Amino acid sequence: MARRWFQVFRLLTGLALFATLLGGCESATPHPGNNIATPGVIKIGAELPLAGDDASAGKAAEDGIRLAIDEANRQHILPGYTLILDAKNDVGASGVQDPSVGAVNVMELISDAQVAGIVGPLASNVARAEMPLTNQKGMGQISPASTASCLTQNTLESGCTGPDNLIPLLRPTGRVTYFRLATPDNLQGALTADFAYRTLGYRRVVVIDDTEADGASLTSNFINQFTSDGGRVVSHMYLQGRSDYAAELQKIAILRPDAIYFTGQSTNSGSVLRRQMEATPGLEATPLLIGDALIANAIAQAGGAASAGPVYSIVASADATANPSATEFVQKYQSMYGPIGPYSASSYDCAWILIDAVKAAISAGAKPPTAADDSDAASSFRQAVISALMKTDYDGVTGHQSFDPDGDTMNRVISVYQITDTDGRSGWKYIGSESSS
Repeated sequence: MARRWFQVFRLLTGLALFATLLGGCESATPHPGNNIATPGVIKIGAELPLAGDDASAGKAAEDGIRLAIDEANRQHILPGYTLILDAKNDVGASGVQDPSVGAVNVMELISDAQVAGIVGPLASNVARAEMPLTNQKGMGQISPASTASCLTQNTLESGCTGPDNLIPLLRPTGRVTYFRLATPDNLQGALTADFAYRTLGYRRVVVIDDTEADGASLTSNFINQFTSDGGRVVSHMYLQGRSDYAAELQKIAILRPDAIYFTGQSTNSGSVLRRQMEATPGLEATPLLIGDALIANAIAQAGGAASAGPVYSIVASADATANPSATEFVQKYQSMYGPIGPYSASSYDCAWILIDAVKAAISAGAKPPTAADDSDAASSFRQAVISALMKTDYDGVTGHQSFDPDGDTMNRVISVYQITDTDGRSGWKYIGSESSS
């Protein structure tokens, strides 16, 4: 069904381009699927949530990618070539990031021979749908945000064994084509526990997860590390697909925890939980920690009570504002796009790493395709880009980046944000970090 739809899409876009040329206008971005040669063009694909609840994070990530591409073009990093961004929206009809939409998107990007690689996606469930496709077709992906441990690991320590060993499915060729700058969930959960116990001083917590794979991984690793540190998990609740937590919160209030750790993946659920905590006697001022899938403006703006407890969110990468060498990036990004989003800096670094890999491939003799339908040239060039990605040694705005043999970043760090009020509007403010040596 998707294939038939895409054939129609190719026909329509080809006709649209033909009409534009007849009208005497030039198209700044070549359309995928036409047979017009476009020498000197190399495309960077992007797969992001550009609508719905997570649009603020997705568009900020897109801005980071766009800034890197614009800089590379101005600096003539690839003499004789112009870099073009081809960004796809992976939000479906339900308003959330949709794996099936992501799968169609990457097949469109793969079909355009001039796409050298893809930055994204943000969501791990979308990555699971895309990775077998890009792996089979030899397209490199580099994600700024997807954190599920089992996307890249199948060790006992990671918990990705037995039915959770996804590697044969995600890497059908046996080769690594997916890379990420995000710290995997098994490390993120443990580092969050360290921050809660050692920095924030919490000793008794309640853990709520929504039974999704990502949340379960965060939960188990948080619990293991928190209890190892000396803390106590007074309750662990499994609440799948909830839009109302009132009854459960009343039970939690009796336990009088120091904090609640919520590892759900739904922005709407996170917003509801925060509002209902403020309305629950005994929990009005209880701190709330949430996993990195939930650092969204909707949650920041969901509260209202002046006496409400602090809300912390985790992002599984370093914060550029804390890096003195990233000052120029921060100033430039803010002047062009406004406040930096949670994945702006890591997406910027992803794009530059991919651009550097393209440059290395060309320097080694690989020839970029000169037309959108030159699939033979695309296959060899994309493989050269993937080989260069494996050798990444890059100093970026999120710190030094290189990859282990599974494609995971060696810069294993989490950044912690807290909801604060600025100029009468709630938003996220960076307050600290934890790292794993």
